[in-house]
Amino acid sequence: MKTKAQKQQILTALTEQFQKSSSAMVVSFNRVTVAKDQELRNQLREIGAKYQVVKNTLARIAVKGTPYENISEHFKGVTAVAWTEDDPVQLSKTILKFIKSNSEFFQFKIGVVDGKIVDFKQVEQIASLPSKEELIARLLFILKAPAQRLASVVNAVPRNLVITIKQIGEKNNQ
Repeated sequence: MKTKAQKQQILTALTEQFQKSSSAMVVSFNRVTVAKDQELRNQLREIGAKYQVVKNTLARIAVKGTPYENISEHFKGVTAVAWTEDDPVQLSKTILKFIKSNSEFFQFKIGVVDGKIVDFKQVEQIASLPSKEELIARLLFILKAPAQRLASVVNAVPRNLVITIKQIGEKNNQ
């Protein structure tokens, strides 16, 4: 049994994490094996997200004054929360993929993305979006393409001039 000081320490840490995070997904699980739980934890760790099984009472108290206050009624039964400070798309993709492949163990309850409550259908839509890295790569390609075309056009003028002069010189030598 945890002491009151230990519970207060857990509550403080959980509240800080909720205040710093931008998005979270609340899931429920039953009959889950340690291996499956560890698999989810590892996948979330790879994308920089955090995952914690929470006591419902502590979670309800921890979300007060945070963007997650509106989801406190979903802290019932066995509850775990996955959250991220960075990319909600990656979190959505990871949770969605894992829940779909392990639906006998995990169920989605509710999510919050940038302060907005989302259901499972909305999480599916968010997961279909490209990640932040993909968007940056696309943007860089779009920004780089005109410069590459301009460089090709600028280089074509002297190249074509040299070819024309060479052809004239060959014609005069004949």
